[in-house]
Amino acid sequence: MNKLIRFLSWPVLCGVLAAVIILQYLNNGNSQHSAPANIGPNSYAQSVQNAAPAVVNIYTKKTVKQKLPPLFNDPFFRHFLERNNIRQKERVQQSLGSGVIMNEQGFILTNHHVINGAEEILILLHDGREALANIVGSDPDTDLAVLKIELDDLAFIQLGDPAQAQVGDVVLAIGNPYGFGQTVTQGIISATGRYGLQLNTYENYIQTDAAINPGNSGGALVDAQGKLLGINSAIYSRTGGSQGIGLAIPIDLALRIAEDLIQYGKAIRGWLGVEVQPLTAMAAQNYNLSPGNGVVVTAVADTGPAAQAMIKPGDIIVAINNKPIGDGNIGMNLIAATRPGEQVSIELVRNRNHFNVTAIIGSRPE
Repeated sequence: MNKLIRFLSWPVLCGVLAAVIILQYLNNGNSQHSAPANIGPNSYAQSVQNAAPAVVNIYTKKTVKQKLPPLFNDPFFRHFLERNNIRQKERVQQSLGSGVIMNEQGFILTNHHVINGAEEILILLHDGREALANIVGSDPDTDLAVLKIELDDLAFIQLGDPAQAQVGDVVLAIGNPYGFGQTVTQGIISATGRYGLQLNTYENYIQTDAAINPGNSGGALVDAQGKLLGINSAIYSRTGGSQGIGLAIPIDLALRIAEDLIQYGKAIRGWLGVEVQPLTAMAAQNYNLSPGNGVVVTAVADTGPAAQAMIKPGDIIVAINNKPIGDGNIGMNLIAATRPGEQVSIELVRNRNHFNVTAIIGSRPE
């Protein structure tokens, strides 16, 4: 009898296991068909509701002088024309843009080019209120500016983390294109860390295909939860309108500049006192260095931080605070973000010898 039971138990056990495996496979298949992975929401309305109240429309006015006739370049004719009361005329130029309320104190972050030269700045809030704004500070090198309004019960935006943003993430652009009023467009992050576009001295853009048009400048680029990732700043276009290449300044960089503008009235940047050029591929090979990383020092400012650290022309800088500097952009931004008086460790190559020096960062000259 025991032998018979053992004989029959193996087929039964194998059958049960096979049935379990088959049922598990069918369940997995059904679950995949019924709930596909990575499907986004059908609506971003909640994200917009979170962010839109903090995005404002900006209207500016400034007086500009009209172009003089060519005859005004000649002193004789200029004297004659002025005697006959033919003088250079002035007109009021109006422009528009966007901004983002950063806190309940009424500080607004926008672009420098939106308010540059403005004599009057009017802010229109999402709830319909209006207020005149004062310029707290402006930084042309990053195209950022901070304004201040005096109103109560202000909605302000929640911050995201640009360092965690990935190519392919959904983003929304909120602003005031062409003066239409607040408008929302949707796209994805197309690239991060864009630089070398010669738009500003310091560049580290988030690129997106969310439609950004004239008037969107200074507005918000937010993630799918409505958290601020960047300040919309520029577009690449051959027509003047959106062609799927928009650029936003990451909010971590923008906040650092904004804090300086609020506290000091200007951006405070570190300065090393060197001029550099990227290391060529052939030179990198000759020095057994990683391709695409390293800069050659071409000039050193007298009595500057680099000179005091004994850095010399011809030295190759490959890392700052143990971070590879790439073609120099990373290193430049790292030095600029360092406070004057702080120390940095710089890895150099001189005559094929690697060594480190310590430099005390100075203030970037005006």
